[in-house]
Amino acid sequence: MIKPIPRIGSRKRRIASRKNVRRIPKGVIHVQASFNNTIVTVTDVRGRVVSWSSAGTSGFKGPRRGTPFAAQAAAINAIRTVGMQRAEVRIKGPGPGRDAALRAIGRSGILLSLVRDTTPMPHNGCRPPKKRRV
Repeated sequence: MIKPIPRIGSRKRRIASRKNVRRIPKGVIHVQASFNNTIVTVTDVRGRVVSWSSAGTSGFKGPRRGTPFAAQAAAINAIRTVGMQRAEVRIKGPGPGRDAALRAIGRSGILLSLVRDTTPMPHNGCRPPKKRRV
C-alpha cells in the first residue's frame, strides 16, 4: 500500500492581524492639520506613541489629502487599533481637516475630557522680508 505524500502548503493557518489592539484606559489624540495633509497620532498619557495615521497612509493622494473627508478617514484609522475609553484631543494647524477629525473622534465612542487648540501663534516673532521694489 502506497502512503500519500503530505503537502506542506495545504495546511490551513489562522492569520492574525498585524496590528494588535493595545488597551489603554486614557490617552492623548494629537491632530496636526496642515493645508496639504492631516496626521492623527494616538499617545498614552506619558506621550509614547501607540498608533498613528495620516490622510496619505489612508489611501488619499495629491490634493485630496487636504480634504476634510481624508482627515476623517485618518482619524478613524488611528483610533481603530486602540481600545481607549477617555482621551484628550490636541489640535494643531490651520488645515481644513481640523473639524472633521474632531467629529470623527467624537463619533467613535471615546469620552473626550479636553479639547485644546495648540496651534503655534507668533507674538510678532520673525521680521518680515524687505519690501519688493519693481
